[in-house]
Amino acid sequence: MTESDMPGPDGAGSRSKPGRRKAGTRPPLTKTVNLALQGGGSHGAFTWGVLDKLLEDGRLGVEGISGTSAGAVNGALLSYGLLTGGRETARELLHRLWRRLAKANAFGPMSPSWLSGLTGDPHLDCHPVYAGFDLMIRMMSPYQFNPLGLNPLQDVLCGLIDFDVLRKATGIRLYVCATNVTQGKLKVFTGAELSSDCLLASACLPFLFQAVQIDGEHYWDGGYMGNPTIYPLIHDCTARDILVVQVTPVERPSVPTTPTAIVDRVNEISFSSSYLRELRSVELINRLIAEGRLTAEEAGMKPVHLHRIEAEERMARLGVSSKLNADWGFLTELRDLGRDCAARWLEQRYDSVGTESSYEVGRFFV
Repeated sequence: MTESDMPGPDGAGSRSKPGRRKAGTRPPLTKTVNLALQGGGSHGAFTWGVLDKLLEDGRLGVEGISGTSAGAVNGALLSYGLLTGGRETARELLHRLWRRLAKANAFGPMSPSWLSGLTGDPHLDCHPVYAGFDLMIRMMSPYQFNPLGLNPLQDVLCGLIDFDVLRKATGIRLYVCATNVTQGKLKVFTGAELSSDCLLASACLPFLFQAVQIDGEHYWDGGYMGNPTIYPLIHDCTARDILVVQVTPVERPSVPTTPTAIVDRVNEISFSSSYLRELRSVELINRLIAEGRLTAEEAGMKPVHLHRIEAEERMARLGVSSKLNADWGFLTELRDLGRDCAARWLEQRYDSVGTESSYEVGRFFV
């Protein structure tokens, strides 16, 4: 465990103060972007790392954040931290969130076995509790094995966010995606609708948790309809650049053959479909506007620059069981991967922000 990982009050890590800028030097040029943050259970620690590096770098401002599941939780902490204390506060809150998750996991039934600790394998497939749980959810619903509707994420979030601040905020727009169970529609919570319940709804996997009820409607994980949705960032925000932090791999190297792997791949494909269709529509309208075949007024939207930070090859090696692994070592490994990918993107793609897209969506539709 590094010094920055040592728990402080409430599990928060101690962080070194940012270095002072040399006299006579100018602050870095800040460009404003909108963030689209995907979900993915514990894999959302990759997004934590990306955000941590972007905040440390300091050259990107944020206007809007659209998030689903873990992406919505990361986005809420990022937004609240920026609104209440700035970049270092946001970094600290994100650290506290994931440290709390790890502490809750350490005493839970899904904590990795001693064998996993020796091999370094983040998957829980051979964990006896996971194996039993995997069998149970095929035979019982959460309304049967969890009749009280308990959700550990509720305790993790307790006290981290004052939602009154988010509900009244105008400087940063937060959009939380969930799926309306009975209507089969995407629901985007924003502004006065924001609450801890909407974050629980956005992260509500129907095989694990009862649907979250908000104002008489019931919601499941937002990934089924948008992981995350892009349109609020286009229509409600003025920034023309959208940076996607991708957690769920679009491509995998092989065909799944086990029941669990097949179900997981079906979920990945369904979770990516709406997101990719939105990006495809954005790319098409961008091209029509650039070719002069359509005006921005006719399209009802401005041209948008798309960017992406991902580690698709590495994330594709991780199976479904690792999404429930909240071991601190695994989370910090994903965090460091996210930081490295963000650093590489900043070095290679930062100059394109504000001028052109650096993410070619078309290759997924050839």
